[in-house]
Amino acid sequence: MTVDHYENFPVASWLLPARLRPPIEAIYAFARGADDIADEGSAPDAERLAGLARYEAALDAIERGAHPEAAFARLAAAVREYRLPLALLRDLLDAFRQDVTCKRYQDYAGLLNYCRRSANPVGRLLLHLFGMTDAQSLRESDDVCTALQLANFWQDVELDWAKGRVYIPGEDLARFGVAEEDIAARRAEENWRALMAFECERTRSLFEAGAPLGRRLPGRVGLEIRATVAGGRRILDRIDAARGDVFRRRPILKPWDWVGILVRSI
Repeated sequence: MTVDHYENFPVASWLLPARLRPPIEAIYAFARGADDIADEGSAPDAERLAGLARYEAALDAIERGAHPEAAFARLAAAVREYRLPLALLRDLLDAFRQDVTCKRYQDYAGLLNYCRRSANPVGRLLLHLFGMTDAQSLRESDDVCTALQLANFWQDVELDWAKGRVYIPGEDLARFGVAEEDIAARRAEENWRALMAFECERTRSLFEAGAPLGRRLPGRVGLEIRATVAGGRRILDRIDAARGDVFRRRPILKPWDWVGILVRSI
């Protein structure tokens, strides 16, 4: 399980204290590896679910105090040393199993429930490492992680469509008069632009709600959170600048974007 690409979750960047990079890498590797089983390649659903069952078995072994297979040794060490809640790791696996079997979301509440298990546990695990488990910090972390997950959905509409998935809630599609056929045809007409503007604005409000966490956390940890929030906001700005046409102008952050983000975060 290697940390080979970044998507939504904060990773052990140079901004973070060196002593915490190993457990953060272990958490991220677990999340990324399980997500890839559910999401990447062309394996049949049964094979994907069997792969996720292997991850569940590793958590069972850790919970019993036994040694899991070698691939999960780093995670086991992190759980033991920092007393990380295994329930959060199980939430991740539950969300990834849902990705295998659920391809549509009828309403926003259902999508938020998915984000609660697919993204928010990582932020909460990181806060456990820093001893920041008060209700306000956990709530703000959830807002940031959910916003990052949603921004990724709006950014990757076309990529998800190719995998047979639509994360835009069905109630929103209906409200703005957008059909799935419009996604298939890559139509970025006025109703689609209005839909994407609505989703981006709603996501931006979550970033706003969670942003105080980055101002309260000390030193490089706070800087990491501020930079993460700024990066997510920049993706939303790019979608707005493209008038929602993520089909022809998929928003990505370039190296120079991160330079500006870091300067403003400092």
